[in-house]
Amino acid sequence: MSKRAWVDEHVLTMLIVAYSKWGKVEDAVELLGRMEALDMRPNEKTLSVLVHGLARQGRVDVAMNMFGKMASYGFSVDLAMYSVLIEGLCHGNEMGKAVKLFEDMKRDRITPDVRLLKKIIEAFCRQGDFSTVGPFINENAVHLKPGSAVLLYNVILDGLINHGEVEAAYQLLSSMVRGDQRVSDDDTVGVHIFVITEDVKPNSDSFNIVVCGLCKVKKLDLALALTKDMVGLGCKGKLLMFNDLILELCNSGKLDEAYEIFNQMKDLGLKPSEFTYNSLLYGICRRKDTSAAADLLREMRANAHKPWIKNCTDMVQQLCLSGRITEALQFLDGMLELGFLPDIVTYSAAMNGMCKVGDIENALGLFLDISSKCYLPDVVAHNILINGFRKAGKFDEAQEIMEEMLSKGMLPSVVTYNLMIDIWCKSGSIDKAITCVYKMIDEEKPPTVVTYTSLLDGLCNAGRPDEAIVLWCKMREKGCSPNGIAYTALVNGLCKCGRMETAVNYYEEMKTKGFDLDIFSLLNLTNLLIAQGQASKGCELLKVVLQKDVVHNNHLKMVDLVNKAAKELSKDGSISSDIMIIIDAWLVSRGQGMHNEDGNKSDFS
Repeated sequence: MSKRAWVDEHVLTMLIVAYSKWGKVEDAVELLGRMEALDMRPNEKTLSVLVHGLARQGRVDVAMNMFGKMASYGFSVDLAMYSVLIEGLCHGNEMGKAVKLFEDMKRDRITPDVRLLKKIIEAFCRQGDFSTVGPFINENAVHLKPGSAVLLYNVILDGLINHGEVEAAYQLLSSMVRGDQRVSDDDTVGVHIFVITEDVKPNSDSFNIVVCGLCKVKKLDLALALTKDMVGLGCKGKLLMFNDLILELCNSGKLDEAYEIFNQMKDLGLKPSEFTYNSLLYGICRRKDTSAAADLLREMRANAHKPWIKNCTDMVQQLCLSGRITEALQFLDGMLELGFLPDIVTYSAAMNGMCKVGDIENALGLFLDISSKCYLPDVVAHNILINGFRKAGKFDEAQEIMEEMLSKGMLPSVVTYNLMIDIWCKSGSIDKAITCVYKMIDEEKPPTVVTYTSLLDGLCNAGRPDEAIVLWCKMREKGCSPNGIAYTALVNGLCKCGRMETAVNYYEEMKTKGFDLDIFSLLNLTNLLIAQGQASKGCELLKVVLQKDVVHNNHLKMVDLVNKAAKELSKDGSISSDIMIIIDAWLVSRGQGMHNEDGNKSDFS
């Protein structure tokens, strides 16, 4: 019995088709080979399905071989088959082969559709070959239905935008609006020559592509001009375009123009989305316009949209920082009335703003009010209030907040501990601060450089410089690197304790680490050195200070400290007159002069 008798041709054909549809084209090709080895001829449908399957999987070379077999068998080939092969070649950037096959298709009297033309143009644009696109469209214009050419030009516009040639896209669209026939043969925007037929009128997609591109490069005036052109042509526009334009206008502080676009889109029958509303709300909040924000929130509520609370949070904090606390509180109440519940971050931001301007009472009131708004103040909210009391010098109140926090079962953060350690150090309760550090370690919250800085300052203020130096060594052993503030605290603290030599040593070390004392700390160190009989060291340091040529807000304090140094140095007969001349010149340059104890100006020249 022959091999052929054992196999049914119809079954093999069905299997090949099934494998192809399941995406198992390799199995289908193998089965086709066996079929041909048995002298069985595949039918037209079998090869057609295989060509489609191979092309879609990127096996265009094999698909082309199958395509050749179809021609050799005399099978007919339709637009769909040509399209899948041409698209596969385009996807593989084999544009030469794609165009040749496209021309073969036309010679076979198969008319290309808009979809295929778009795919070919997309491939040209993807390669940045815009000079080929114009002639290609014009050569195939005869195949286009009336009004469909704009679909191809939209592909070009999108390609130009994707290649960063926004200006060229703008020129092309402007020419489409005006009805110009020749576009862009100027090298300044690239050699992109398009000859536009008169019936190519832009649609909403055209404007959407270019306006969004202009928004990305912040060319908002051009985007606004195109929007007017769009309305003039009777196009409705796209929501995405309006959203991008409103957001970028708000980002650029052009809120009035954003409002105009917002109202315009509604007039055109486009319904603003939640993104649209929140973009506009962002612009309003940046302007700190509580009345306009409340109006927009009411409109959002009516349209079942939720605000992005962060926008409101930023505005509330900025209102508080600028002293408009009553407005901030009224706005928060208004949000609640509309059913929009500010989150704990919003309340914390408001409290933070109040504390920064010294309005600790309103901050405390808001803190107490939070729980009635269905929120339990978190650790951050407690920290903000503790810090506010700390800055106001109300240490007992700060400790009460800390105790309340603990009573609620909250675990203090590193920030909480650092704030309380600073408070205890400033209030003279240094032992409490040290105990707190041990507690931090027990809770696996390693002390930070901020923690150590407060302790260094506290120990020196308590007259315990030796312990401060031991702590400094422990800090470094723990891998906590001191910063400029920590060095300043130690040097200043040692100066207060009269440990001038040690202070100078740490100052020298500080400079090797790339840090330096602030101007007042330097002047204090200078005066202390001079007062302790180390005039030469004091002079060296004073020269460094005067050479810095620092302009400081507290100008008079600087002058007083320099004058103080000068008076002490004038009593030391061993000091060169050069330093006195430098001091006098420095003081004169600041509209001052060096004075003796009797108040009269001295002349060391």
